[in-house]
Amino acid sequence: MSKFLSDLVIRECQSDENLWQLDDDLNYLSDLLKDPLSSSSISGIVHIPAGLYTDLASVPRVPFIYESWGNRAHRAAVLHDYLYRNDSTPVVSYSMANAVFREAMEATGAGWKIRWPMWTGVFLGGWTSYHKKNVAWHPGDDPPVCGNLIKIEA
Repeated sequence: MSKFLSDLVIRECQSDENLWQLDDDLNYLSDLLKDPLSSSSISGIVHIPAGLYTDLASVPRVPFIYESWGNRAHRAAVLHDYLYRNDSTPVVSYSMANAVFREAMEATGAGWKIRWPMWTGVFLGGWTSYHKKNVAWHPGDDPPVCGNLIKIEA
């Protein structure tokens, strides 16, 4: 059964209100990423290291759209941002990263009215971001100051 194995702990970056930094490691167990030929008990676990910068879910700030799908699926969005990095572990295809995003939303209880439109959005528009950054990416030469610790329990 797919599930997050840890809480999401992030800090809002003060120099950019749409950017967050992962404060603690985030771990997710994915049924889609399990290797059926492996006997390993940890197969399918994605480990997202603290320090990752994310914009969470990139939902357009159009009133109806943002009211419907904005500020939702934070844990799944961080996982998705990580899987879009060119050096994530595991490195996955564009389609698989989007499928794991949908899987993670379902694992956290998001209904189909949230999952499918958000999946459609990343399927149609995510190609502009896929494999453009690495895990160690941070904006500018110096990381922004990030404060305001927020914890979202698994």
